[in-house]
Amino acid sequence: MGVREEFQKRIERKQQEIRDLETKIREANAYLQALLDSMKWLPREESLSNGNQLLRPGTTLAKAQEAIQKSGHPMHVADILKAIGKPTDKKNRVSLGGSLSGYVRRKEIFTRPAPNTFGLIEMEHLAANGLAKTEVSELPKNFGTV
Repeated sequence: MGVREEFQKRIERKQQEIRDLETKIREANAYLQALLDSMKWLPREESLSNGNQLLRPGTTLAKAQEAIQKSGHPMHVADILKAIGKPTDKKNRVSLGGSLSGYVRRKEIFTRPAPNTFGLIEMEHLAANGLAKTEVSELPKNFGTV
């Protein structure tokens, strides 16, 4: 029975090897799942390092972005439509406002400082750093008097 015992030992060794490999696979899967779960907690990175995401040239959104950049301040949807040469009817206002709102919700490219008024994230960053164009206005003559 020496041959039979030899086969039995080889079978047991192979079964032990399989159990060890299955344990390693379970540990690797647990590690992978932990990495995936941890990644969910990290903030999304912006698509470009300078924070400016590119829009397809020639699209209404790209034209809107250019119009806001040229004005240097947030603009109302109707003013954006006028600046890009589109009619300011309800259909165009709703369409552009909805598209811009999608970017605002994802915190990409556009901001909404007031209802139906859209600006650019890059302008907020510049303003926060004191680098944006600011209008210097004088105080009214009666300022500070009771």
